[in-house]
Parts: sequence; C-alpha cells; structure tokens
Amino acid sequence: MTSGTSQVHEDTGFSVRQVFERRLIRDDLLFDEGDVGDVVYVVQAGQLELTREGPDGPRLISRKGPGDLIGEMDVLLGSLRTTSARALSDSCVLQLDGATFEAMCIEQPEIAIRVIQRLAARAKNLERRLAALGGDDLLRPIVRVLLRHAGPETGKNGLRKVSLALRDLAREAGLSMLETHRALTQLVDRKLVKLAEDTLLVPDHETLAAALELADETSGD
Repeated sequence: MTSGTSQVHEDTGFSVRQVFERRLIRDDLLFDEGDVGDVVYVVQAGQLELTREGPDGPRLISRKGPGDLIGEMDVLLGSLRTTSARALSDSCVLQLDGATFEAMCIEQPEIAIRVIQRLAARAKNLERRLAALGGDDLLRPIVRVLLRHAGPETGKNGLRKVSLALRDLAREAGLSMLETHRALTQLVDRKLVKLAEDTLLVPDHETLAAALELADETSGD
C-alpha cells in the first residue's frame, strides 16, 4: 500500500489543507475497526469492502465504488472506526482531513445532502431495529441496569463488560429471575447484548442507550 504526494486543488472555492492520494492493491487494509476516525476517503477507482467483526467472524456491511465516501460518519461524530475497510481489487482513494471535508460540505451542498441522507437512513434503520423495545416493560429496567454497570471499552471491538451476576441484575431491575432471563434473551437476539462464557458484554453502548431513550419516549416515562 502506498501514499501519493499531497495534492492542492485551487479551483474548489476553499482551501484544501490535506489531500493525499492512496493506492491500494487487492486485500490491502485501508483502516481497521477501532482505529481513530479522523479522515474521510473518496473512492476514485476500484472497490472496497466494509466489514464489522461479529460472533461468527467478519460480517459484510457494504461495498464502495468510485464516487463513494468512506468514513465520513466517524469524522462528523468524532468516533472510532466502527468497521474495517479492505480493498477488493486494486483501488485508489483520496484521503481528506476532517477540516477539508467540513469545508467541502459547506461549499458543495450536494456532498452535505449525501451525508444527511446517510444519517437519515441510519436513524431510520435504528428506529426499525429497536421499535419493539418500547412495547416490553421487562426490557427497560434491564437496559438501565446494563448501562449503569457497563465498564469501559476493551479491545478493538469496543466491547464493554458488565460485571454483574444474573441474580444481582434481576434484583436491581426489580424483576424475577425468569423475567430477567426472558429480557436478556430478547436483547441477545437483537444483538444489543452478547453472552460470552457467562459474562454479559455490551457491543454497542451508544445503540443500547438509544434503545432505552426510544423506549422511554414511546412509553411517555
């Protein structure tokens, strides 16, 4: 994998601080899940694959081709990479620093519109995945306890360990053991919680918190 020289574009209507051309050969890794998300990539040629680590190995999220943006959500939200990006063929991308990307969104509305559409699609998908949460009174108290006891992120996957025994979880949530088991089963099925060697793990703290917020709004609490 190689990095080209810095390029300066004077016809864009704004100052470009950092633009680098990067060329990748097949199977080159552009970035890994958990990396700092401080740059945006624009695919110029070739095809790249975005994957996220799952319990059964990497899971395909999307494929990107010429003209597509990669990593813009991480830059805008100031978050770590939530996926890994790898070249499926010999490819070329432009690498933009965050300040340059923000300037592009201001000066070229069509880019901002594409980003807004991505955010809207993401929000709609989240609402669809979590819509059922608001209708189950057993889930809300369990989610609140899990959020309170979820530890710091560990490893590149950002998993958070919940150091709480099942009996203690039930007691804090004010539920019976049977009700707690039922609620956890639903959360695991929805991939909001993972169970590994009798340890509860929260794979996405932000999504779990959003689930609780959506449920509270739905119920009027």
